[in-house]
Amino acid sequence: MATEYGRGYGLGDAPGLHGSAGERRHRLPAGLRAPFEARSLRELGYVLLGLPVGILLFTYAVTMVSLGAGLLVTFLGVPVLAAALAGCRGFGALERTRARGLLGLRVADPEPLRMKKSGAMAWMGAVLKSGTSWRALLYAVLHFPWAVFSFAVAVTVWTWGWAMLTYPLWFWVFPLYAGQGGLQLYGDEIHQIYLDNPFEITVTALVGLLFALAAPWIVRALTMVDRVLVHGLLGPSRLVERVVELESDRGVVVDTAAADLRRIERDLHDGAQARLVNLAMDLGLAKEKLKEDPRTAARMVDEAHGEVKTALRELRDLARGIHPAVLTDRGLDAALSSVASRCAVPVRVEVDLTERPAPAIEGIAYFTVSELLQNISKHARATSAAVEVWRVENRLMLQVVDDGVGGADISAGSGLAGLAERIDAVDGILVVDSPAGGPTRVTAELPWRSDHAR
Repeated sequence: MATEYGRGYGLGDAPGLHGSAGERRHRLPAGLRAPFEARSLRELGYVLLGLPVGILLFTYAVTMVSLGAGLLVTFLGVPVLAAALAGCRGFGALERTRARGLLGLRVADPEPLRMKKSGAMAWMGAVLKSGTSWRALLYAVLHFPWAVFSFAVAVTVWTWGWAMLTYPLWFWVFPLYAGQGGLQLYGDEIHQIYLDNPFEITVTALVGLLFALAAPWIVRALTMVDRVLVHGLLGPSRLVERVVELESDRGVVVDTAAADLRRIERDLHDGAQARLVNLAMDLGLAKEKLKEDPRTAARMVDEAHGEVKTALRELRDLARGIHPAVLTDRGLDAALSSVASRCAVPVRVEVDLTERPAPAIEGIAYFTVSELLQNISKHARATSAAVEVWRVENRLMLQVVDDGVGGADISAGSGLAGLAERIDAVDGILVVDSPAGGPTRVTAELPWRSDHAR
């Protein structure tokens, strides 16, 4: 791994301490500036636009599906129903665009139609069998009543809030143009109650201020339902998302395996193989000098013996890097203790497992700790470290802590990022907490898979 723990970050420069570089600091709290923020206005626009869009979607969906269902007794019902679903898919794409532009919600496109053959019949069959088509139809039906409700609530709170807040400004309209003492709260043949004195006007403005401040948050809460509807019904299904994720993980695993093979080939070619070639040449020269100069031949054999030891050590290290025998024979506790003994700083190892995980998970856990300890030896400038392994329900937890200089960053595209990709390939998680100045705490979470065949 090429990850460096010390990157010279100051406390104010450490990533994540103060948010993004472009984030502005506001003097007003969020509650006071919300009515004037562009995000609040975009969300209000989304809700207001949702009513006409909802009416259009609902009318189209109900009309076309009803027509198609009524014509199913004839052949015409199938193409009409297919056209209805295809139209709903098109409206779904429009809704994803609207949500992305006004709500900032980015939803991936759903899976395309899968047609084994070409032609109109194949297209109609693909549309009718697609889950995306029916989810888009369900969205068109469900969105309409919600659009009516959210439109009514949003318009009510916004208009009443600002109308009451600005009541002191236009109070003069009633006595001057309507012949009334002010805004009427109650009236019958005997009694009339108007907001016409300074106290009542002030209270009205204060209540309007509360409504005006609360209106953006009420609208935001309403749009959360829209977010759920768009993401759940107009995006890819969970099965498709899982397939895409597994395909990505498979690519990571294949790339990792290829990189490991290249590393093993390079280590063999540059290390043990080169030494064995030199050893063969030295032994050949020693054989030629055995009769002429036995002393020189003995010296050359002695040097070859040292080369044999070095080559054996390199082969042993290479084999340990592929899969150490101690891990197979004795488990994580002994294997991690062996790795810790080779670390440049004292390492405390604590493994609390009542049984062993599956070999694949056990191997990933071993190599994760091994690479993290190598990082500590090379970059952390630490004086001590600790490794803890334990199980929480169906998850295997690893934690490596050192008291070094800190500054490790998983987003820097370094070895930690590659390690995170390997762990993610088996549905694991890698979390790095490394403030400038230390300490560094790396936590890995792997799925627990028992192996009862040991």
